[in-house]
Amino acid sequence: MTPAVGKDTMHRNPQPLTTTTVTVAYAGGDERRGPLTMGQANMIRCILRDDPTHINIHDVWPVPEGTTSEAVTDALRALAVRHEGLRTTFPHPPGAAPADQVVAAEGTFAVTVLDHAELPADPAGYAESVARAARAGRFALEREFPLRITLLTVAGQPAYVALAFSHAVADASAMAILREEFAELLAGKELPGLTSLPPVDLAAVEASPAGLRKSEASLRYWERILRTGPQEMFAEPRGRRPGIEEEARQLTLRSRRGAGALAGAARRTGHPEATVLMAAWCALVAHRAGQDSCVTAVPSANRFHARVARSVTTTSQDALLHLDVRVPTFDALVARTWGAVLDAYRHSRFDSVRLWEMIDRVTAERGSHFGRDVVFNDVSALPAPLLGTDAQDGADAGPELTWGPPQTLPTRLLAFTYRTAPQLHISLWAAPSVFTPEEAEGFLSGLVLLLEAAAAGDVPMEALAEVTGVRPAERGPDWHRVDGCWVSPDAVRDTLGRAVGGLPVRVQVTEAAGADPRLTAYIALGDTSLTPTEAHRALTALIPAAGSGVLAPHRYVLVENPPAEPDRSDAWRRLNTIDEGTGRSRQV
Repeated sequence: MTPAVGKDTMHRNPQPLTTTTVTVAYAGGDERRGPLTMGQANMIRCILRDDPTHINIHDVWPVPEGTTSEAVTDALRALAVRHEGLRTTFPHPPGAAPADQVVAAEGTFAVTVLDHAELPADPAGYAESVARAARAGRFALEREFPLRITLLTVAGQPAYVALAFSHAVADASAMAILREEFAELLAGKELPGLTSLPPVDLAAVEASPAGLRKSEASLRYWERILRTGPQEMFAEPRGRRPGIEEEARQLTLRSRRGAGALAGAARRTGHPEATVLMAAWCALVAHRAGQDSCVTAVPSANRFHARVARSVTTTSQDALLHLDVRVPTFDALVARTWGAVLDAYRHSRFDSVRLWEMIDRVTAERGSHFGRDVVFNDVSALPAPLLGTDAQDGADAGPELTWGPPQTLPTRLLAFTYRTAPQLHISLWAAPSVFTPEEAEGFLSGLVLLLEAAAAGDVPMEALAEVTGVRPAERGPDWHRVDGCWVSPDAVRDTLGRAVGGLPVRVQVTEAAGADPRLTAYIALGDTSLTPTEAHRALTALIPAAGSGVLAPHRYVLVENPPAEPDRSDAWRRLNTIDEGTGRSRQV
């Protein structure tokens, strides 16, 4: 998911002299039909669920001086004929998700022409704001041309093309390809033949035996992490707010110091900058969360093979990185990160419907919740204007940290890395329930401090607080690490009590030498006929909206009546047991 970014310049935008709509016809392609690709299915799931201003994407294409409007529309027409993805719609009945894609052989699209007497002092910023505004409104997947195109002209002379894209047909890499080809067409160059697969053919490859084996391997990889990793990174007293997607303000770092430090740390360790930055991110997230590992979603373009590298379609799916940070030094973590990231990327192509079916099954069995609460998206390899970012390369760029507008995002911590040189440019959205504004600023500043220390020499992992100034989460003695997760037995008791209709509940942590701690729940039935399976099912239904630190007990013990001394665990154990069990379809 790509958040809307960039400066809000609409308040000083000029009013166009005229607004006209030009209908452009295209023909010459092939009519085709086939199943969705994995990337399309994954993105369409988000399109049908999320705010369109969050899920739609946009770009701005400058038009060389002297180019006619006819040349612009001719280039756009040529791109539509060349790339099947731009001629694709997704028919589906109301209330159902699409299962197929349909490629048109011919059709039309609209170009809105805004003619101006002059453009403002920041014409590129104005064009970006026009493109960003076009993201509002959900694309009609079954019938709408997947590009909303606005041509900005000055006295009839084209200056910029501002575009909003349906994320079902393009991702950031596809936009970069189209931008490049648009410029070459306007320059009179002949485009080379297509070497990458169009979406219908890519779907056939994914449905082949080899493609299905890769998908199955990805599902097994994800399932292993979902069964063993922490269910939420920020499990702490002020963690997840029950049932609420929070508004988080955008905090942006632009730091020449950070860029120099990252480059220096990469040279010293002998690893790519992207690997060093990922290691620093994971180290600081796990340190702040007080976790032994970092689980972070890393959106992946999935363009590792030549047959997909230049496909104009959406290939974006999450890679899920699970990085164990229990190493003595930062250099050792960087070395570990390299292999872990490659493993995550190798397992980032999957059937998204089956993935979520697996997530639902595994989390019900484990009694956990997968919230995708930490996301790190490095798009620094793409051209900076693709997301409307302002490079601010001058020496007088202003403060390193600046606050922007809030957005509602279903994550606790989201970062976009836009550039790593000549400035390190990162935007961060941190949930206010977990990070105060001062802590969010301290987190990004601490990231730069860690990179500076890593550029100078190896950093002991136990020194992260001293080096970065970032302090771990504070948990009281009533918090325990159970099944790889931080758990509050009191929160489990309260949530389970609500789930079973207010019956008296006691939750106990059992620790034995050589064995992992286990959670046992005692429920006083009274006159009810509750079973362990019903108790577990009712609890897991509440966990997604519960507060932080709630994990289902490993065992449910149903007793006849509450004890006379309910605060004593031995009093519950002495009661007559009516039934007991895990409540799960699979034993844990």
